[in-house]
Amino acid sequence: MTGQLANLLVMMSKTTAASSERTFIESARRAQIVRAAIDTIAEVGYGEASFARIAKRLGISRGLISYHFSGKDDLIKQVVHEAAEEAKAYIRPRILAESSGPAMLQAYIESNLGFMRDHRNNVIAMIEIARSGDGQRIFYGDTDVVDAVGALEHLLSRFQTVGELRPDFDPHAMAIAVRAAIEAASPRLALDPAFDINGYTSEIATTFHLATRIGP
Repeated sequence: MTGQLANLLVMMSKTTAASSERTFIESARRAQIVRAAIDTIAEVGYGEASFARIAKRLGISRGLISYHFSGKDDLIKQVVHEAAEEAKAYIRPRILAESSGPAMLQAYIESNLGFMRDHRNNVIAMIEIARSGDGQRIFYGDTDVVDAVGALEHLLSRFQTVGELRPDFDPHAMAIAVRAAIEAASPRLALDPAFDINGYTSEIATTFHLATRIGP
């Protein structure tokens, strides 16, 4: 009986390990497909980014993409989700590394624009998806897409309360203005290879530092 139990435990252990390996492989494959979808959309546009074209980029069968994603909508929802997660992973640590209101605001602006600079295909792909007929439904149907204006408004208001930013500006209006300045860079970056996003970042960071600082 003891021997049978030991054999059963070994079999269960092997099954669990095999299941974990399959899960890891499947997750890696899904991530690979999502990355290829982003690059394909950035290269040929949303309308032309078919499963067949994405599969060709990866050197796999179209059927393998269909195994992981039920259709283009399913894939694009994951593309939007992954792009948002990549942006958060890049931006949040840079903001949280700062402790003062002015430094956090500067890090917020620089990290958002820095992500655009370092992940140009993500920017172009999101623009293409937003322009598509499915774009608004996909973007606003994804609960993981953060209310960027609301989050920034909360940050600005908090630092006004503790006396680190000028107390007499409207944090909601300022958040809208900051987000508008950041988002204006994405189509420019996509359309103009000569766009100096580093220079733009410096100017925008300085502008909003002057607009929110305490003192003359």
